[in-house]
Amino acid sequence: MSRRCELTGKGPMTGNNVSHAKNRTRRRFLPNLQDVTMLSDTLGRSFKFRISSHALRSVDHRGGLDAFLTKAKAEDLSDAALKVKKELAKAAAADA
Repeated sequence: MSRRCELTGKGPMTGNNVSHAKNRTRRRFLPNLQDVTMLSDTLGRSFKFRISSHALRSVDHRGGLDAFLTKAKAEDLSDAALKVKKELAKAAAADA
């Protein structure tokens, strides 16, 4: 399982541990990933995602999973999230 957020695409970054004596050793900054179950209001189903805590706050800020996925770029989303986004678009087209 990769250490990448399924909704934002946020992944590990690299940098340096810097000691008091300015010795530098390489390190990885890993995203804070959580396994969450999110409910889609339009589809009436729940979906499991592995997302960062930053993405969880972004989903809440935008007004839920449906609103987040409609505005999200396709290249940032995982395959599972893209599938949900397409289902949402199909459901919205059926309502209109």
